Amino acid sequence: MSVDHIRYDLLTQQALRAVVRRVLTDIAKTGVLPGEHHFYITFDTRAAGVRISKRLHEQYPEEMTIVLQHQFWELVVADTHFEVGLSFNGITEKLHVPLDAIKGFFDPSVQFGLQFDAGAEAQKAAAADKPALAPVPEEPKAAPKSAAPKRKPALAPDAPAAVGPAEPAKPQSAAPALVADADKPEPDKPSGGAEVVRLDRFRKK
Repeated sequence: MSVDHIRYDLLTQQALRAVVRRVLTDIAKTGVLPGEHHFYITFDTRAAGVRISKRLHEQYPEEMTIVLQHQFWELVVADTHFEVGLSFNGITEKLHVPLDAIKGFFDPSVQFGLQFDAGAEAQKAAAADKPALAPVPEEPKAAPKSAAPKRKPALAPDAPAAVGPAEPAKPQSAAPALVADADKPEPDKPSGGAEVVRLDRFRKK
């Protein structure tokens, strides 16, 4: 099988994240969502660059889903991240989320969704770049003493120990969890008829 040196999968992710950035940028200009549009945004709370309060991080140590609908403040969108203010149990929090940390984007009003596998791809890349460690050969044990008369052994060159490469550890993926804005009743969850674009469609099997 040919190796994909161009990395079409990563280029596709970047293009789809640009869609999310464009939508959030348009909303940030007006501060309101048009019509019935509202967004579920799921992101990895462990990703580099994510800034949330310690309280939220302890409550959502792996991932969390926020809802942008009726109450949000100070939505600011930059080239690589977005910031937004939300209320959780009556406490206002400011979130800083890199676009690369987003795992899912869904607009239930029009049944449109995007799903990203960036976390798994990053773990695979890290595992591939990590050199394999060879096992340490055991020291040879001393031969048992014999009652037979000792003879002087013939001299022979030392044979190198055979050491095989160790298999790299397989990365573990975190189980997804869906949470909603704690201040609002949970909106209708995405139905099975949603148009979800999965990135593994663009990868070669």
